[in-house]
Amino acid sequence: MALGLGSAGYLALKVEPPLWVLIDIAAPLVLLAAWSIRRGYNAALVTLLVLLACASSGALAGKVRAMRVATPIAPAAQRVRVIDAWVVDVASPGVSGPRLLLAPVRISGLAPEETPKRIRVVLRTPGIPAPGSPIRLKAMVGPPPPPASPGAYDFSRDAWFDGVGGVGFGLLAPEATDLPPPPARLGWQMGINRVRWGLAQKVYADTGPKSGGLAAAMVTGYEAWIPMTEVDEMRASGLAHIISISGLHMAIVGGAVFFLVRLLVALWPWLALRIPGKKIAAVAGLLALGIYLVISGSPPPAERSAITAAVAFLAILADRRAITLHALAVAALVILLVQPEAASEPGFQMSFAATTALVALAELWPHAVREISAPWWIRAPQAVGVWIAASLAASFVAGAATGPFAMYHFNRMSTYGLFANLAVAPLSSFVIMPFLALGAALEPLGLGRPFLQVAGWGIGAMIDISHAVAGAPMAQVLLASGPAWTLTVSFVGLMLLCLWRGPLRWLGLPLTLCVALWPKPLPPDVWIGDDGSVVALRNGDHAILARPKVRRFAADLWARRRGLESVEATDLQYNCNRSWCLPVDGSVAIWAMRKAPSETQAAILCAAADVVVFRSEAPWSGCPGKVVLSRADFARGGSAELWKVGSEWRVVWAQDLRGRRPWTGGVGDDGE
Repeated sequence: MALGLGSAGYLALKVEPPLWVLIDIAAPLVLLAAWSIRRGYNAALVTLLVLLACASSGALAGKVRAMRVATPIAPAAQRVRVIDAWVVDVASPGVSGPRLLLAPVRISGLAPEETPKRIRVVLRTPGIPAPGSPIRLKAMVGPPPPPASPGAYDFSRDAWFDGVGGVGFGLLAPEATDLPPPPARLGWQMGINRVRWGLAQKVYADTGPKSGGLAAAMVTGYEAWIPMTEVDEMRASGLAHIISISGLHMAIVGGAVFFLVRLLVALWPWLALRIPGKKIAAVAGLLALGIYLVISGSPPPAERSAITAAVAFLAILADRRAITLHALAVAALVILLVQPEAASEPGFQMSFAATTALVALAELWPHAVREISAPWWIRAPQAVGVWIAASLAASFVAGAATGPFAMYHFNRMSTYGLFANLAVAPLSSFVIMPFLALGAALEPLGLGRPFLQVAGWGIGAMIDISHAVAGAPMAQVLLASGPAWTLTVSFVGLMLLCLWRGPLRWLGLPLTLCVALWPKPLPPDVWIGDDGSVVALRNGDHAILARPKVRRFAADLWARRRGLESVEATDLQYNCNRSWCLPVDGSVAIWAMRKAPSETQAAILCAAADVVVFRSEAPWSGCPGKVVLSRADFARGGSAELWKVGSEWRVVWAQDLRGRRPWTGGVGDDGE
């Protein structure tokens, strides 16, 4: 906990601390903690020193990691660039289409030292080049996107730690080109991804169009064939976690191989008497995890889940209990030292919280005495009852543990998620994942189709369940995000519930509910995107989008974070054309062109609203008595939220809350 909170504290700073400052703080605390342990001082003092040492070490680990992954960030200049690059991988598709992860060799207009190591580009033309392809692409490329609104999640920070220094969209279809041989490490990476991409195409073809997209995603991590409507239904039904390769997949694959190998050894008495079958099965489980990690593309959630599962198998090899809170703590320490940025990522927070709660439940679960020589017609109903009770308890506990993080980060609560997961659990555990694993393993031999079709049947049933649950009344409830500190309080409360011994653990319950019960701040009256091209106005529980076709993803993120439902503005609310949007109620007027308006156009805009937003530079004459925001303001401050207080407007900028960090690209001082 202390190590993770220290890493999260480093990431939350507004100013980048020097390395020597963090070393000067962490080193003495670590030495003092070690010395106090050796001298056998008071337990409370030792505990405090160890926690402080871990917290400072977490901050230091975050700084070192940020320096190791440093990459140039693409400039914000709006211009077409010619990119010669290797296709490293096919990234998860966005709302605008399929995306490629590229390793640029040359980018027109950028010197080699200014060229990012990796960029992500959206394709707007049909056809996806395979990983390992050398391509030439004309595209608009800029820095990774800043937060959609003040205080919102910073996607550019994720891009920084992923080594991605630019994002953009292709203007034309990519063309094949000749490039010098790639570095050996990049060549190996692209070779593996090319095999994965080929396997994903075969899995999709053999499973069928209805189930193939999810099947390919669950085996290889590629989500290129999943319709967005299907993704939305999975989110609404609480089943979206199945798409991402994480703890569930690693547990099923590693566990299935472990139990299969152990069973085969036990079925051969001669062998079972001569080798440690449990340890051999643990080694097989480790190998299965490694192979699946490579096939899945090693996304961060899969890496973290593999480390957690590997610690359990190593505990078996060391003659220790595999599933304990101590083993989970070791796995979390390893993950946070290798990837300190995981402390702020929703995936790690939710998976760690759910796993901690489930392990705590397993330690408290009563073990009934097994009857000797009881007839099967008595044991069978008992086993079914125990399985149903355990499934209900596990689903409830996991859902409750991840609830605060889902509310804060995604602003959604799946009303029927518990029932959907209970209905899907037998399918995923006994049909989908085992047959997908067998089908993928036999696919290179041309024998995987029958197994993939069985898995496809299970996935189809899961899709039908998701569709039915998502279509039920009130299947999904929007919840506004509270202050950031409420999530930390909820996390500490959850850990008290799971880790503390004795009745005092229940003091964590009200803390855990902090995210849900703490009063939400008053939503702003106006939101403006980071380039001034899109505006949303609050009207009751709705966010009215003045230009709904522009930057819709960012607008929807802001609306959800504030607990509002996005709706398109009508002609009775806004009069829009290609150049501007004039409000009927006189609230906010928008100039949507990059070229500055004429004096006549500026006068019309100024007369139409109290707040005037220029995507261009502001007209030289200004708008006397009005709130005017222009390109220079957005370049400095990013997105903005406005509250009307009496006759005055209060503006809060995203960059003021974000600070100046390596992943901000220098924005915040002069906008350059």
